[in-house]
Amino acid sequence: MTKLTSPYSIVAPIPRQLDAVLSYWRELRRGQADMPFADDVDLAAIRPLCRELLVLDVFLLPERFRLGIADVGMPPEQRGGVLGRFIDEVELPSPLDLLRSQCSATLECGQPTVYRHVPCARSGEPYSRLLAPAWGEGQVRMLLGAVERGRRDDD
Repeated sequence: MTKLTSPYSIVAPIPRQLDAVLSYWRELRRGQADMPFADDVDLAAIRPLCRELLVLDVFLLPERFRLGIADVGMPPEQRGGVLGRFIDEVELPSPLDLLRSQCSATLECGQPTVYRHVPCARSGEPYSRLLAPAWGEGQVRMLLGAVERGRRDDD
């Protein structure tokens, strides 16, 4: 299978926490598998690597994504408005800008992707977001996400 490139392709270096989550994801792969199984992902093992995590359930035909976990610095009332909801049905706050687009690209490419948010001069803060697919029931069933805020010289 030919690997596709996307506007969210990973270009090294990536932020330290995202790189740690990506390394964890890679270590979960079995044998020659391109991605790990969703059942093998252990959020308790990931939390020490990155403070801000998200998990999306993947549905095909039609392609939709539902937020199962969104520990990304949102106030509880805002998080409650998006958890358990399909992301095309809600207004997504930062740091979830362009999330649906990145989810689709990750699913189509079948490999991890990174989004780097560079805010406009008036507001916001820079951040990077990793999404990595996980297999289940014969197809991609989950996207594991991590967010690292700020910009560093080695990004």
